Amino acid sequence: MSKYQHTKGQIRDNAIQALLHDPLFRQRIEQKQKGKGSFKRKEKHGKGTGWEGSDKKASYHCPSAFTVKKTACAAAYQLYPRVLLFKQIADFSQQ
Repeated sequence: MSKYQHTKGQIRDNAIQALLHDPLFRQRIEQKQKGKGSFKRKEKHGKGTGWEGSDKKASYHCPSAFTVKKTACAAAYQLYPRVLLFKQIADFSQQ
């Protein structure tokens, strides 16, 4: 059994009364499931954002060769910044 953490300060004289004023025992109103007053802005257990049919999903995303080359260049620049800079200047001048 888990131990409940009381949130309303120190319990001094009357532990039962202190627990009754705690959020654990607050009054809850049961929401209607159908009809008037049943509208909920947020679902209790949301289905997520992908409920609409779309062909642009992240699960089908294939990284391109340009991003791989870009990350490889960034890693090389971390190791050899001056050498890579001169190589890029030389490549640019040859074009």
